Amino acid sequence: MEDIIKMENVTKKYGHLEIIKKLNIEVKSGEFLTLLGPSGCGKTTTLRMIAGFENPTEGSIYLDDESVQNIPPYKRKVNTVFQNYALFPHMTIFENIAFGLKMSKVDKSEIKERVENMLNL
Repeated sequence: MEDIIKMENVTKKYGHLEIIKKLNIEVKSGEFLTLLGPSGCGKTTTLRMIAGFENPTEGSIYLDDESVQNIPPYKRKVNTVFQNYALFPHMTIFENIAFGLKMSKVDKSEIKERVENMLNL
């Protein structure tokens, strides 16, 4: 099974403050990963680096075995579900879930199938 996310020796510093130190993560296709820890331990920073909103101070991040070092956030096939609700209030739940697929120009029948599968979960 290939890695869909791989972080190798990722370190993140803000000035002299080291938030994340030599983090190594491998997530295989079909696996489910949860980041759990106290406030300030680096969970959000890790997700922001995977998404491309933050750059690691050191180390490498790969998505589908491709380095994302020079790939901007909008070109990474990564999504974040925020702790606080970030739904479009004028859309139904189905439309909110389908939004990213629609923007990626996925066929309507595939969107319907994929959204219904997620809702069934």
